[in-house]
Amino acid sequence: MLRTIRVAGKIALIASYTAPMMLAQSVALRTGWWSDRRLPQLWHRMTLKIMRIRVRANGSAARGQPVLLASNHVSWTDILVLGSITGVHFVAKSEVRNWPVMGQFARLQRSVFVERERKRASSEQAKEIATRLSDGDPMVLFAEGTTGDGNRVLPFKSTLFGAAKLAMNETGKSVLVQPVAIAYVARRGLKLNRSERTEVAWIGDADFVPHLLEILKRGHIDVEVVFGEPIEFSSDGDRKEIARLAERQVRAMLSTTLRREK
Repeated sequence: MLRTIRVAGKIALIASYTAPMMLAQSVALRTGWWSDRRLPQLWHRMTLKIMRIRVRANGSAARGQPVLLASNHVSWTDILVLGSITGVHFVAKSEVRNWPVMGQFARLQRSVFVERERKRASSEQAKEIATRLSDGDPMVLFAEGTTGDGNRVLPFKSTLFGAAKLAMNETGKSVLVQPVAIAYVARRGLKLNRSERTEVAWIGDADFVPHLLEILKRGHIDVEVVFGEPIEFSSDGDRKEIARLAERQVRAMLSTTLRREK
């Protein structure tokens, strides 16, 4: 009973600042009076604190030129984790658009929604991402195309990496693809083993609300984010090769982090 009251209190607290921040974000988008990345970053940080998820960053996102952050994907909480570190925009699956609260916030954060199962739409979606990169928006691509169990990296889908090359063609500038590894390493100060890490992960088509409630009940999760060495997409670059290089870096960074945390 006490745990239920605590969860309800956390939900009420999150709701208390979410609505006014959404309104303020709408004003930012309409007027441009302040950066549309500031409020989402603050919201992510506040919400992680309430959920008792602690983030440690190793390195930082590249700056000074268009950058596509290519990350592994473990849970919906990855969005909060990366969004709390730096001001970014996300490439999200189309279903996210209709999620309660998170979906609306994703729209206000100017996420690009893609339908990965629609092969014919891939080129149009890549063009939209390319336009955003050309405009200077750092974009996050969860390159596996789905969530994994947090212990390993699934093969990267190369199609949307083509957005980096399109952006380069549009701007005449070089574009960076920066690998990023997200590792869930501990709960309540105790290192997670493979099985426990799977419990933290939000895999496949698992229901969102039960997983959210479980995180709110238990919390106390430590996450490490490792930013890898940016890969420059040259004029003769191949998206499949860039995807392989990024995947290799992310796999190595995740493995190193999980071994170190044992």
